[in-house]
Amino acid sequence: MVSREFGAGEPISTQTGTENERVSLVVGGMTCASCIRHVEDALGNTAGVVSASVNLASGRATVEFVPGTTTVSNLQHAVEDAGYSFEGVAGDEGRGAAGAEEQQGLKRKFVFSLLVAGTIMALMAASPITSTLPLGMDFLLFLLATPVQFWAGRQFYVGAWGALKHRTSTMNTLIAVGTTVAYAYSVAVTFFRDTPLFSGHEAATYFDTSTAIIGLVLLGRYLEARAKEKASGAIRSLLVLQPRTAIVQRNGGEWELPIEQVHPGDLVLVRPGQKVPVDGEVVKGVSWVDESMLTGESAPVEKTAGSQVFGGTVNTTGGFTCRATRTGRDSTLSQIVRLVEEAQASKAPIQRLADLVAAYFVPTVIGVSIVVFISWFVLGPEPSYVYAILTAVAVLIIACPCALGLATPTAIMVGTAKGAERGILIRNAESLERAHSVQVVVMDKTGTLTLGKPTVTDVVAAGMDEDELLALAASVERSSEHPVGQAILSTAQEKGLSISEAHEFRSVTGRGVRAKVGGEVVVAGSQSLLEDEGVYGNGLHERAEALRSEGKTVTFIASGGKVVGMVAVADTLRPGARQAVDSLQDLGLDVTMLTGDNRSSAAAIAQDAGIERFVAEVRPGDKANHIKALQGAGQTVAMVGDGINDAPALAQANVGIAMDTGTDVAAEAADMMLVRGDLRSLAEGIALSRATMRTIRQNLFWAFAYNVLLIPVAAGVLYPVFAVSGVPDVLRPVFGEFGFLNPVLAAGAMAISSVTVVANSLRLRGLVDRRGA
Repeated sequence: MVSREFGAGEPISTQTGTENERVSLVVGGMTCASCIRHVEDALGNTAGVVSASVNLASGRATVEFVPGTTTVSNLQHAVEDAGYSFEGVAGDEGRGAAGAEEQQGLKRKFVFSLLVAGTIMALMAASPITSTLPLGMDFLLFLLATPVQFWAGRQFYVGAWGALKHRTSTMNTLIAVGTTVAYAYSVAVTFFRDTPLFSGHEAATYFDTSTAIIGLVLLGRYLEARAKEKASGAIRSLLVLQPRTAIVQRNGGEWELPIEQVHPGDLVLVRPGQKVPVDGEVVKGVSWVDESMLTGESAPVEKTAGSQVFGGTVNTTGGFTCRATRTGRDSTLSQIVRLVEEAQASKAPIQRLADLVAAYFVPTVIGVSIVVFISWFVLGPEPSYVYAILTAVAVLIIACPCALGLATPTAIMVGTAKGAERGILIRNAESLERAHSVQVVVMDKTGTLTLGKPTVTDVVAAGMDEDELLALAASVERSSEHPVGQAILSTAQEKGLSISEAHEFRSVTGRGVRAKVGGEVVVAGSQSLLEDEGVYGNGLHERAEALRSEGKTVTFIASGGKVVGMVAVADTLRPGARQAVDSLQDLGLDVTMLTGDNRSSAAAIAQDAGIERFVAEVRPGDKANHIKALQGAGQTVAMVGDGINDAPALAQANVGIAMDTGTDVAAEAADMMLVRGDLRSLAEGIALSRATMRTIRQNLFWAFAYNVLLIPVAAGVLYPVFAVSGVPDVLRPVFGEFGFLNPVLAAGAMAISSVTVVANSLRLRGLVDRRGA
């Protein structure tokens, strides 16, 4: 699968053969779970489209297509023909402005509608005065309500008509039908009050009902849009971090160029306090860079020659020059944003329930409202047709598939964005959902629990100072390419020790090295190599055995025909690994370590990390089999690894988690990635998944419970309760004289349900922080 961004007028084609591609469209006018299905069906029926997935919370449709078979115009036509607006291709300039303009439009309309509704209610309350108007009060109310019905409420009619053309229905259908019934009845009363149609009844208008319903629904959508904007705010905040310009050194001068004109290989100057414009490698200068926006790590990181820097991070103290390695869409920041957006556009399996319900919900509600109308028209109190109309309208308005449609995607959006903030990249919504049920975490040792490179752990001197011994060992290892020799040399250099020239260097494969240093023959290697040279252990054998039992590699150092000490080297535990294991165990998870190393080395690392169960001497191809065995025992398994040999196990696990310090192959096979290579993020990711799934369940419960409880109330189920004793005075504003729910309050309840679901999802941002995830 290839993912690209396309211009709105660009034919969708590629040169990548038969591999499918994807494009992300911004769709306006979607309001409920039914809209998801309609847009997906409309796009899915377009020639060349393989699949379409819609995210209601982000307002995006991700379309997979066969290259060269369709255009953006075809997709735009499909969206608009379904009754929705095409806002452009994701990545187009001005998309954020379009969203802000849509919010302002909703604000203008709901303010106007509610002002008109309030004016109508005030006029109706002052009927003794307004009854003296030349054309009558009803005609004045008609003049006030009509712009609300057909200007402010136009979007409901457009959406309902688009659905009707496809012989289906949406939330817009419910609002359009409900308000039109109240408005049309009021118009009939206004112009035909004195006709036989209303003879024998004290007919009243309900312009206040139609205008208030439209105003409250628009208010709900405005608040919903504001809340959804907050849910996606983390990704937009990442996008704005990318600087617009960079100072590039070319032709002996410094030029401030647009970021689009910077190419790999360019030398880029970064001054104190500036954002790093591109990914690159420092070639000159020393500084500290704040990388928290990428890794979640608050402490600045030192950068010297050879260090990697990333676009969007903030240079703090010193200036430096870096050579650009990745720019534009290839930069780390852009790739993170793209991964998170793809995760947000994906669907979690739990969402299928909401989609299934939504497919039948609106038609069912319309059927229920018709039954309710007929029932109260025949059985209701007089004037029965008025109560039948109001009750049917209340049922249409209070039914809310909006909350069902928003329950899952808003939580997924906040959860994945929160993960990105904390240095945890989640590939898709399904991965996030699976992670919450993990029972066992299996960790690779080398490069995952450990740093993956040898480090000097012990220096044991016999007859000389430890630093003097380390300098001597580094001198003879200076020409060695063996990892152990490089570790000794690096440690000596880091300590600033004086390293001498070595002559007549000779490497003995697998055993050590030999050279002349300062006129003396110096041997560094295994015990057997020294014995071949006629040199023996000088009483260090017991200490050497103790070090080996801890999983360390011991190098003996001999000078002038006698042993002068030894240096122990080991692949040390990654910083924070012990805390990570403790955090996982605190979450109730079992932790297991897999490694190809010998048992003694594995046991030492496992003990340091606080892991009780480990499997040593595992061949690379057998790691996936160990995962299968755990799964066969009914366990849900997460695998954490970083190397090529971990890729099969990562793919086999229920949740594969890769270290960003590892290989691209491992990252491709993983469901989650720890950006900063800090294992402590692992527990955060599991906790984040649990919190997200808990929020989704709460949202779905609220959405279902709302409809199960309130639709019967709107249908008049309380009428028998109040028929004899009457409605208490305190409840009359809600249930009127006979126990029928006021349609205006039904509209308010409907709006509140959607906003509640989105607001509950937004709680994830603070909830995860408070729980340390």
